[in-house]
Amino acid sequence: MMAKDLKDRSKVEEIVLTIVEKNEPREFQSKWSGASGRVCDAIGKDDDGESVNLTLWNEDIDRVEVDAKIKITNGWVSSFKNQLQVSTGKFGKLDILDE
Repeated sequence: MMAKDLKDRSKVEEIVLTIVEKNEPREFQSKWSGASGRVCDAIGKDDDGESVNLTLWNEDIDRVEVDAKIKITNGWVSSFKNQLQVSTGKFGKLDILDE
């Protein structure tokens, strides 16, 4: 799957991205469940050069660095402030790929 194929509220079977930007993580606490953790916004580019926003959660934040090539499988696309963003969601997986 490529960034241009992403649609709001849809599953991401597999997407490979190179991280080009990573913001500082921030703490969160869910208003609904009371769960807490860390979240971080990042930007990745696919092999066509298209950018997409990423949401990194908890331990994935420390695993992912700028210039890393990652693969998200069984992820999820959502829209926030009219921009699509990809995350692993509840059931997805993020792998760091070797060059």
